[in-house]
Amino acid sequence: MKKLKRSARLVELTQFLLARPHTLIPLTTFAERYGAAKSSISEDLAIIKEVFEEEGMGELQTLAGAAGGVKYIPRVSEERALDIIHKVCGKLEEPGRILPGGYLYMSDLLGQPHLVNEIGDIFATIFGGKNIDVVMTVETKGIPIAYATGAKLNLPVVLVRRDHQVTEGSAVSINYVSGSHKSIHTMTLSRRAMKEKSRVLIVDDFMKAGGTVRGMIDLLAEFNAEVAGVGVLLDSGSVDSEERLFEDYVSLVTLETVDAKNRTVGVKPGNYFEK
Repeated sequence: MKKLKRSARLVELTQFLLARPHTLIPLTTFAERYGAAKSSISEDLAIIKEVFEEEGMGELQTLAGAAGGVKYIPRVSEERALDIIHKVCGKLEEPGRILPGGYLYMSDLLGQPHLVNEIGDIFATIFGGKNIDVVMTVETKGIPIAYATGAKLNLPVVLVRRDHQVTEGSAVSINYVSGSHKSIHTMTLSRRAMKEKSRVLIVDDFMKAGGTVRGMIDLLAEFNAEVAGVGVLLDSGSVDSEERLFEDYVSLVTLETVDAKNRTVGVKPGNYFEK
């Protein structure tokens, strides 16, 4: 790569780091990439580190020694996270989101890449300090959130399927009880999808009684895997009178009220902000 002016190098270096979160990058990589001395690269990184921290964009961690380097850790301040979630709450409270049968329409929100990426930033901030191997979700509307979170944590995403696919090879299947309908469902996970004894972050879009999350936890037991955390975009809060099957989770939004007649809902920031 040709030599860049320092201003251009700072821009390109910043973009390089943002595209590779939670990845340890040796200083020699940058020195060779930009044809610059390590001392110059270190000065550049010090500038970027200061800006990241001042603007609440995350932090740069450095590791000294021959095997050392720099690693970008995405972080979202609680103030910024709350601002994002207030915007989500405003959109969820728009008229007409309650569908026949009492379902809450969220697909339009989960189809907005910028918003989903911001949600991924928040989950990456919450769970970034944990030792996690994979992000898991069930094949439903939570997939965009899982991939956004996985991208920010630099982790693979594992999809639990409702039905076994022959292209997935041998799989483990279990039955679980849906807390919302008290009915029996099946979920399956390919043996090749995840190594045994992995530490797993479960991410989902909505949790009512927690039957689906409980099912994924039971499925993980078949892989001798450990649950490192559970994050949901929206939980049913006190609106659902049913006993919750799982309690140890982090939610970003909580459902407060449902007016089926007028098809309106009331929401508030989730338990993550109740500190």
